[in-house]
Amino acid sequence: MKFDMIVIGGGLVGASLVAALKDSGLKIALIEPHEPMPLPRDESWDSRVYAISPGSAAFLGELGVWQRLEAERVAPVYEMAVFGDDNSAHINFSAYEIGISELAFIAENRQLQTAVWEVLKSPNENMQIFCPAKCTAIVWQESHVDVQLADGSQLQAALVVGADGVNSWVRRQAEIDVKQHAYNQIGVVANFSAELSHRHIAHQWFRRDGVLALLPLPDKRVSMVWSTSEEQAEILRNLPAEDLCRRVEAAASHTLGALQLITPPVGFPLNFVHVEKLVKPRLVLIGDAAHGIHPLAGQGVNLGLRDTRELAAVLGARGLQTDCGDFMLLRRYELARKEDILALELVTDSLQKLFNNSNPTLARLRNLGLEITNHLPLIKNQLMQNALN
Repeated sequence: MKFDMIVIGGGLVGASLVAALKDSGLKIALIEPHEPMPLPRDESWDSRVYAISPGSAAFLGELGVWQRLEAERVAPVYEMAVFGDDNSAHINFSAYEIGISELAFIAENRQLQTAVWEVLKSPNENMQIFCPAKCTAIVWQESHVDVQLADGSQLQAALVVGADGVNSWVRRQAEIDVKQHAYNQIGVVANFSAELSHRHIAHQWFRRDGVLALLPLPDKRVSMVWSTSEEQAEILRNLPAEDLCRRVEAAASHTLGALQLITPPVGFPLNFVHVEKLVKPRLVLIGDAAHGIHPLAGQGVNLGLRDTRELAAVLGARGLQTDCGDFMLLRRYELARKEDILALELVTDSLQKLFNNSNPTLARLRNLGLEITNHLPLIKNQLMQNALN
């Protein structure tokens, strides 16, 4: 079976790329080993949520994805309050200050996955989905790429896109070098209902035992992301529900009053991943296959969606170039994405190291930096603008 492009990985980023190019005239195959989980019939909430930037929301809207979300399960963020670890240093960001409606939207992973796959399942003769399906071999030739599936199917394409996550199989097969290190931290996530209204403010505390964020969900619900040491994470995950609520209330300075657990805590390891090359002849990496950053800025999924937007734009504007796997064409994507990726890698990695440090001098400097930045509107506005794309 011959295609112009094979996308390996049908998560939000990979599926969005296919949705963006489904009417481009390219013949596209999407390979994904797991079928998306159906939305539950009850009122439960997904413990995994994303902070979707206005730019990403607009892009998903262009694909017909955003409008398929259940509006009552999406919460806008109007402000963000960030606190240092000295109980006084802080910085506030406000959508109103820069003349926009929202800083971000908090949406559940499963809602987004369901919506993008609904778009993909609309009839399209140029698109074929292989799911559930697993790749077992991939061979790059000069003029094409051969991909073999576990069921024996043989696929051929001019271009392979690796969108298969931080431990990318495609990246390993292409022998692309990766620089990575473990943060020795676990991101513990859970959802709560709160006594007090969050007023659509995202709260974040840079604590000496990690970074705690409470993100607004509809009504008085919040989603917790607590990036902390492996030892502390183990304690949090094994606390009785009432004890966990009291621990989070205290860590959040009782900002939202009493909390009640909605979804049990789960954890995922945190790692830094820097990929040396985003492209090789007939290969492109996007999303977590192309980068892995600390979640303290809440920008991981937006970084991946910006990859998708850029690659779709490059392939859509290829003009008379009929070979979508042409290396010089793919280099346009890499050059356009390198600066954004490197900047966010540097910022998130540096902030994690700065606040995950017990040096008293650094503690004073980092908290002073928060206070100074809070009184410099030009810098604050620039920080916000970078996170809105």
